[in-house]
Amino acid sequence: MKKFAKILSIFAVFALAFSFTGCSSGDDDSNNCSESGASSSGQVSENFVKIPAASIDGTENWTPESKVFVSGRKLEVASFYMSDHEVTRAEYKTVMGSDPSEADAYDKDGNELTGDDNVKNNPVNNINWYDALVYCNTLSIKESLTPCYSIDGKTDPSEWGTVPASSDSKWNAATCDFEADGYRLPTEAEWEWAARGGESYEYAGSDNTDKVAWYARNTKGTRDVKTKNKNGYGLYDMSGNVWEWCWDKYGDISSDTADTGSASGVNRVRRGGSWNGYADFAQVAHLDSREPYYRVSNSGFRVVRTAK
Repeated sequence: MKKFAKILSIFAVFALAFSFTGCSSGDDDSNNCSESGASSSGQVSENFVKIPAASIDGTENWTPESKVFVSGRKLEVASFYMSDHEVTRAEYKTVMGSDPSEADAYDKDGNELTGDDNVKNNPVNNINWYDALVYCNTLSIKESLTPCYSIDGKTDPSEWGTVPASSDSKWNAATCDFEADGYRLPTEAEWEWAARGGESYEYAGSDNTDKVAWYARNTKGTRDVKTKNKNGYGLYDMSGNVWEWCWDKYGDISSDTADTGSASGVNRVRRGGSWNGYADFAQVAHLDSREPYYRVSNSGFRVVRTAK
């Protein structure tokens, strides 16, 4: 596995060569994020990292042990672009017109923040899975991209109706066009592959939680994104800050499970841990799920795009 990880790290170097830096890193106090991940021409721009493809044959030894890349499960993870940060409160408000966040917000030094302008670089929270689908398609349409999600045969969220406050069979039956060039949530396999970053760390970028994650021991609320160390693929906050919704339904994973996860169940996968969770929740291999209507102050998301 160490040899495998070294090879992946080489891939990461090439992937980062295609990335763009719009938000500042943890070494820069300005920490400004752009409010768009693509130009009107559809080209991937700031803040997105190209994650290398992977052919997983189910014989690898993973450190830490994976519950997604299990023995005998063959997976093809196509290359994709992932935002290097969780969707921020400013980005969400720009697209959706309002910010539903409820968690207290802090800067990287632990100073509590108030007011729209000050909290803009904290991750949006109090987001459910349905909200994330609406955001992805709304942003895709705004940027003249092909929306990925369809509900009842429609891709325009304005035709979907009000986001349900309880489980809704029509919304639960949403479909995803993985060939579309618009924004979407990562699959759980994509998320874990990206979180590992071509490395063998317990958390996304380190074995030391405090170097890469905001969690219950070192914060009382969300923190500005990109203020901890990034992982090997150049992604921040894959451990901690807010839970991140994935596309997949939650269920038992076996060698026969499809690339997009379980075919049954209602709950949707969340990964990465959060500002009010234990360190264990922030591990790259930790699994979690919630009902798709579940909205709470520790849940947010990040977006990806299929690479062409």
